[in-house]
Amino acid sequence: MRLTKPTYLLFIICVFLGTTFSQAQSDKQRQLEARRQQLKKEMEQLNSLLFANKKKEKNVITLVEDLNYKVSVRKNLIKVTNDQANLLTRDINANQKEISELRDQLEELKKQYAAMIVKSYKSKSQLSRVMFLMSSSNFKQAYKRLQYIKQYTDYQKQQGEEIKAKTLKLQELNTQLLKQKEEKQKLVEENRIAKKELEAELKEHEVLMASIRSNMSKYNAELKQKQKESDRIDKEIDRLIKEAIAASNKKAGKSTSSSSFALTPEAKALAASFQANKGKLPWPVERGIVKMRFGKQPSIIDKTVAVNSKGVMIATEKGAKVRAVFEGEVSQIIVIPNANPVVILRHGNYMTVYKNLSKIYVNKGDKVSTKQDIGEVFTNKTTGETLLYFRVYKDSKLENPAYWINKL
Repeated sequence: MRLTKPTYLLFIICVFLGTTFSQAQSDKQRQLEARRQQLKKEMEQLNSLLFANKKKEKNVITLVEDLNYKVSVRKNLIKVTNDQANLLTRDINANQKEISELRDQLEELKKQYAAMIVKSYKSKSQLSRVMFLMSSSNFKQAYKRLQYIKQYTDYQKQQGEEIKAKTLKLQELNTQLLKQKEEKQKLVEENRIAKKELEAELKEHEVLMASIRSNMSKYNAELKQKQKESDRIDKEIDRLIKEAIAASNKKAGKSTSSSSFALTPEAKALAASFQANKGKLPWPVERGIVKMRFGKQPSIIDKTVAVNSKGVMIATEKGAKVRAVFEGEVSQIIVIPNANPVVILRHGNYMTVYKNLSKIYVNKGDKVSTKQDIGEVFTNKTTGETLLYFRVYKDSKLENPAYWINKL
């Protein structure tokens, strides 16, 4: 059958759209698998960093914080796995439909080929072909008959090759289909186990929340005290950053009331380099998970109360080294009574803050390089928690660390 130009164009468009859709499905599956592996790794780290040491007695609020995070990661993992299974189901259905269509096409091709072989057999003798040519009324007709014999032979070969190709395609699709069904079954089983674990975690969470609700005044007082201690350190950090800005402006002969750094050419170049690496900076610890993110978020024990996080809180392992996320200079080392040390690094008009340290490896004024160890994170002996509080400032304005640190 010969295709007209509009029909041919429609055929090409359909093939192109089908290929594009298939590629999009494949890309989506790869993205989902990458996300699933990332969440599984996060869950492993979470169990290792927050739930491994059961001998330590964490307070109820800390337990709820940790469990909240675990439940959140578990729910995301279940959702991504479920999305993968659904996408595989669509792929399986599409492949089954294509296999069915291919079988029908193959059956039709074999029938046509069989009929062609029978017809060819009946007229296969060389004499028949010679007589067919010799019976031509003129040279032109003989030439056309010769072309016809050649085309007929080529068409036979083409049909044979097409049958062979479609048979191989069918075998490939069947193999792919079996693999897809195995993958789907594996995902379904993983989700079944994950949902069972989630149910247990939600029950544990409810028990802990019931304990908190029964003595809300006690836990509210506990959180307020914790916030008060944090605010005391934060005020000192803000004061020292303002002092550093004022000092840079005074040195440059500018107004000390400015909220922005007066930069030397070297400091400008460093700030530009820091800015150019936005989203690519390394983590301030080699291994960790984010327990609290930047910005306003509801309190874990009272959803009507907002908690304003000025940076991120990263849970890491005992003895974890704190690393400079970028080259710069040690601007301040803060040591105040009843609080753990804080290190502030300056990168032009950018500042990074590393809070809750137990050891300091640098001194004020030291030049540091990217990933250089500048201290060690403090580990709470009672709870076993090792938490680093990390911030980013541009001049005196807070920035969301997630925009700066790679995959935070």
